[in-house]
Amino acid sequence: MKLKKYLYKKVESTNNVALRLIKQGHQRGIILTDQQTKGKGQRKNIWISIKGNLFLSVFFEINKKLPLSKIINLNLKIIKKIIYKKINSLILIKKPNDILINKKKVCGILQEMVFREGRKYLIVGIGINVSNSPKINNYPTTFLNNYTNKKLNRFQLFKEIKFLYEKNLHLFRV
Repeated sequence: MKLKKYLYKKVESTNNVALRLIKQGHQRGIILTDQQTKGKGQRKNIWISIKGNLFLSVFFEINKKLPLSKIINLNLKIIKKIIYKKINSLILIKKPNDILINKKKVCGILQEMVFREGRKYLIVGIGINVSNSPKINNYPTTFLNNYTNKKLNRFQLFKEIKFLYEKNLHLFRV
């Protein structure tokens, strides 16, 4: 199943854009932006959005009875698989939704659910530090290009994420 692309230069939050699109009747899609001014993190934290990194949200309908733990694991598995193909370093999952390289955060995933007209939709916000990372007190961060010989292109990562979600959407509908 194909995901419609929505490309922006600047938004407050890709998850907010996804929420608006769902309310307008859109069934599924993937949103990419160059810049977020109010990126979302877990527990109402902000996601620090530094230019050159990857900020996207995927949204689609899911099975109402699918357990949250399965949803989280599917999303982590998809993104970890992409990162694993790009680097040769230890990749760990920090529950509930962070991906670490050598114990430093490289990716955060924020999952939000919304109901519209009796259907349950999942919004998956994904932030990946590609070319730089924020400095956060007492929380080590890193970026993918620290671990590659060839600099990664965020648009190529976007295409790969889109492809893997399209390939695996059926797993969210079981």
